[in-house]
Amino acid sequence: MAAAVATAGAGVAALVLGLLLTEPFRRLALRHGITDRPSARKAHTKPTPYLGGVAVAAATLAASVAVLLPRGVFDPVLGVLLGGSALMCVLGLVDDLRQLSVRYRLCVETTAAAVVVLAGGSPSILGGPFDALIAVVWIVFVTNAFNLLDNMDGAASSLCAVIGGFLCVTALVDGQVGLAVLMAALAGSCLGFLFHNRHPARIFLGDAGSLFVGFTLASAMTVVHSHVEGLTGAAVLLLSTLVPTLDTTLVMVSRYREARPLLQGGTDHIAHRLRRLGLTIHQVVRSLSVFAVAGCLAAGLVGHGVLAPGVALVAACVVGVIAVRLLLALPAAPHAAPAAPAAGIPYVAPQLKPTGGFGRRHRPTAVPHSRAARKSATLPGTSGAPAAPQ
Repeated sequence: MAAAVATAGAGVAALVLGLLLTEPFRRLALRHGITDRPSARKAHTKPTPYLGGVAVAAATLAASVAVLLPRGVFDPVLGVLLGGSALMCVLGLVDDLRQLSVRYRLCVETTAAAVVVLAGGSPSILGGPFDALIAVVWIVFVTNAFNLLDNMDGAASSLCAVIGGFLCVTALVDGQVGLAVLMAALAGSCLGFLFHNRHPARIFLGDAGSLFVGFTLASAMTVVHSHVEGLTGAAVLLLSTLVPTLDTTLVMVSRYREARPLLQGGTDHIAHRLRRLGLTIHQVVRSLSVFAVAGCLAAGLVGHGVLAPGVALVAACVVGVIAVRLLLALPAAPHAAPAAPAAGIPYVAPQLKPTGGFGRRHRPTAVPHSRAARKSATLPGTSGAPAAPQ
């Protein structure tokens, strides 16, 4: 009972902190011009400040430490996890202020993930050193999946609250009080931030927030399920993050078919396609949240032996393939030419030849995808403003 009270207290404290801290950070971002400007590859239509992720990270870390330290349950594994999460927030903040190379970001993310796995362990799926490698790759994948998922008002923060709540209950049932408190604080801070981030959003998470929540969730997930063996571990990890996994898969397949840079932003995510299907932004966020709840419930059933992991994995893969194929059939936003293409880099609109299935389409004659071209592809007067990858 005492553990449940402490966990609930951390969640409530983080919610209040997230609600109160977001507005000062929003004003700070506006004062210094740290805003996300509209462009042809983004869905929002007016400059919106970043730094929401810094408020989420501060609320999560402060509430967790304030609850855990007096109870004496602040173990080294939890310290490593919190340190890695804080590092992700700093990495994302630097990327918000000045664009970092993908190679550098992946290097830092992989190093932090490796330290967490070495300290806290991981599910035993194949046995031997392969399990640690799978866990590191999974943490990096989910971290960047949330970075991609932060593409619509309230989407990433809502899904983080759902998955964080599931992990909180799982850790609490398993007696891992420290991780339960951390997940409660993360879910609470995202709910507090959601008051400012729901449509129409007054502030965005930015890379600082999306990398922070993605890394924290993925790392906690591997540590919470470090005692799980066999296919159960793989099924729990996949089902818990089904929505971010499907969104990343859809985006990668879509951009590969259209011969576009895989890491270039665009309005080709699940949320954008559902919007073009006629759903409102609130309906899209609710739909994604319900789907995430279903995935987490299925993961819970697998973890408690109610549902066979092999059956769950096959079902998840079948549902994923069907969902991706159906979503690919939905209309994608036209890729308009940038307002101010980089000097010496002509823009030619892609002429795509439809093909069936997942086959690759013909490569456009010229698509500006260099870093310089991306910076010049914003609206007039946005020089120096950081760009948020979608």
